[in-house]
Amino acid sequence: MSAALSTTLSAGFERPVFDAQAVFRCVMMAMARPGLIRTLTVAVKPPGRMAPAAAALALAMCDFESPVWLDDALAADPAVAEFLRFHTGAPIVADPRKASFAFLADGAEMPPLDCFALGSPEYPDRSTTLVIGVDWIDTESGWRLAGPGVNGQTRFSAGPLPHDFLGRLSDNRGLFPRGVDLVFVHGDRVAAIPRSTVVEK
Repeated sequence: MSAALSTTLSAGFERPVFDAQAVFRCVMMAMARPGLIRTLTVAVKPPGRMAPAAAALALAMCDFESPVWLDDALAADPAVAEFLRFHTGAPIVADPRKASFAFLADGAEMPPLDCFALGSPEYPDRSTTLVIGVDWIDTESGWRLAGPGVNGQTRFSAGPLPHDFLGRLSDNRGLFPRGVDLVFVHGDRVAAIPRSTVVEK
């Protein structure tokens, strides 16, 4: 590693194996319990506008076989792509349909969900997981969630997001078992809405 790179590249996990396992468990629990907020116990200081939780998820979930797409806010900062390539080996792709993971710093500017890989009837798992940076995550008000993993009346809101986002979620749910999974991140907090979740106003 060059001296210039070593002084500018953001550090990854302090304990790679244990930290990756902890993040993986946290994300899987968030996916299993839609709308439930989880707080990561692993600290990562990513470059630019990438949220710490998004960076931790990338380090735990991405590798050389999982192409990554970055939104304009993240792609504009070369340090973000450098961080991901160095720590994960994941290739950065320009076409969101080729991405296993998509990282967005600006949820309000996200493209339509059908711009990403939606899987196929034979391989529904070959779809994109979106990791969406938001300014807030709340469980006191907002949408009603229903479906697998949701107990009783679960409320959830996050934002800012596109004005038609609820409609996009409805269309995505209609594709099940195809469709994308969504993970919302704010600071070190994580919450998920899998494709199997019904979201109502």
